[in-house]
Amino acid sequence: MKQRQLPRYVSEFRDRHGKMRVRFRRKGREPHYFRAMPWTPDFMAEYQSCLIGVSAPAVIPGFRRTVPGSFDELIAIYYSAPAFAGLKPSTRTTYRGILERFRARHGSKRVCAIERQHILSILGGMSETPAASNNLLDRLRGLMRLALDLGWRKDDPTHRVSAYRLDSDGFHSWTEEEIGIFEACHPVGSRSRLAETLLLYTGQRRSDVVRMGWQHISDHRISVAQLKTRERLQIPIHPALYSLLEREPRENPTFLMTQYNRSFSAAGFGNWFRVRCDEAGLHHCTAHGLRKAAARRLAEAGCTNKQIMAITGHKTDKEVGRYTAAADQIRLADQAMAQAYGMERDLKTV
Repeated sequence: MKQRQLPRYVSEFRDRHGKMRVRFRRKGREPHYFRAMPWTPDFMAEYQSCLIGVSAPAVIPGFRRTVPGSFDELIAIYYSAPAFAGLKPSTRTTYRGILERFRARHGSKRVCAIERQHILSILGGMSETPAASNNLLDRLRGLMRLALDLGWRKDDPTHRVSAYRLDSDGFHSWTEEEIGIFEACHPVGSRSRLAETLLLYTGQRRSDVVRMGWQHISDHRISVAQLKTRERLQIPIHPALYSLLEREPRENPTFLMTQYNRSFSAAGFGNWFRVRCDEAGLHHCTAHGLRKAAARRLAEAGCTNKQIMAITGHKTDKEVGRYTAAADQIRLADQAMAQAYGMERDLKTV
C-alpha cells in the first residue's frame, strides 16, 4: 500500500495486531498516537498540540527509572526545568556534579520525608569541606523551591539553615613576587608566558582567554564577549601583551594552542596551566588568581571600582571588592594621605 503524505514528524505503521496507527515521533519528545484521521480538523489540533509540547512533552532524562516522589525524580524534573536549562553550559555541568553526588546517596529517599534535622546532618558531615557543603545547600534550596512549586511539600526544610563561614577569600591572588617567579621560570616565547600575560593583562577568566584570537583585535583593543555573564568589553592592549601577541601566527584560530595545534578547552587549559604553575614551584597559584592579581594592580594604581569593572566585567562593587581585597594597603594608605593632606613630600623624606 502506498504511504500517504503526512505532516513532519508524523508516520504511519501497522502495529502487532495488524491495526494501522498514526504516530507523532520527534527526538527528545514523548511519542503521541493520534485518535483522529490524518488531515481532519481534530487531527490538526492534535498535531499542533504535539508541536508545542503539550501532547508530546519533552523527555525527562532518567524519569522512567525513578521512584515517584523521590529525589531521583525531583532532580530529573529539575534538569528539564527552565531554571536549569537557562544556565550556562559550564554552570549546568557544575550543578549536575553536585546534584549527582547527592543523588547517589539519597536519590531513593522521599522528598516529602526530609526534615531540617536531616539537612543539618548531611551538611554537618561535610565540615571538612565547608565550601562544598555551602554549594550543596544552595542546590538543595533550589530543589526545595521546585518541590514547593510542584506541590510535593508545603514547607522548605532548608529555610534559615546557615551556611559555613569561610575564612578563605577563594582563589589566591598572585603577588608581584610570584608573578616574577613564574616569568623567570617561563621565558618570553613560551606558551606558558603567553598564557600568563594574557590572563594578567586582560583580567579575564580562562574560559574567555582560551577563545581569544587575532579576529578579536581591532584598533589596538581586544574584544571580549564573556562566556559566563555575556558582558561585552573592549579592553586596550598593554604593550607587554602586544609584544608577545605579535609573535603569534595570524592563521591560528586562537592565541593559545595545544601541543597538537588545537585550541584549548577551558578545563583542559586549567589543567595545563596548573602544571606550568607547579613547574615554577607555585603550587597554590591558579589561572583565576591572575584575574584577581589584575584587579589588585588596577586598585593599587588608584582606579575606581567603575574603572576596574570596565576591565574585569564585574557588575557590582561587592564583586570587585572580593577581587581587590589583596590590594597593597600601604600603597593605598600613602595615596590617601597624599591626596587628602599633601603628605607625599613628607613621606618621601621620612
